Amino acid sequence: MRIGESFIGDGVNAAHVNTVVGHRDGPAGTAWATALATPSAGHVPFVAVLRPSLPVKPLTLFVTKAAPSSDEHGLLIWGPAQAGIAAGVADAVAAGSIPEADTSTHVVIAAVWVNPGADDADAVYRNNREATRTALANGAADLPALADVLAARDEPSNPFYTPVKETTA
Repeated sequence: MRIGESFIGDGVNAAHVNTVVGHRDGPAGTAWATALATPSAGHVPFVAVLRPSLPVKPLTLFVTKAAPSSDEHGLLIWGPAQAGIAAGVADAVAAGSIPEADTSTHVVIAAVWVNPGADDADAVYRNNREATRTALANGAADLPALADVLAARDEPSNPFYTPVKETTA
């Protein structure tokens, strides 16, 4: 099983994607089928498609991290974010991050954040495509390196929070 993460863009149209790639007959396949079969209010996993009736391969389950807050937000999830996820998976296959031999034996789970304030469909698409491709490449390369994790441990930050640097007297 390969796990990846990527955050691309800034502001309300940024994309944060977490990916899991694994064999259909293993834990990833069980998680994929279970998530598809057990939706919850506001979080209805669905198969990502490049266009209607053409799912991307490996079959990819789109799981939204934010319940649709409005019709417009829902359309950004189902439209440009989904298209970006599907295209990003296809990009990862084309680049070799997912071997072609795995496209019929493995599944992808993509946990996707679309900000309820997102307002640019094209930016949502571009950011989700790149975040997906990058997350899958990171998972294939077992990134981040542990040295990078340890080097950053005393100065964590993200687009939503940076702690005040503590000083010692």
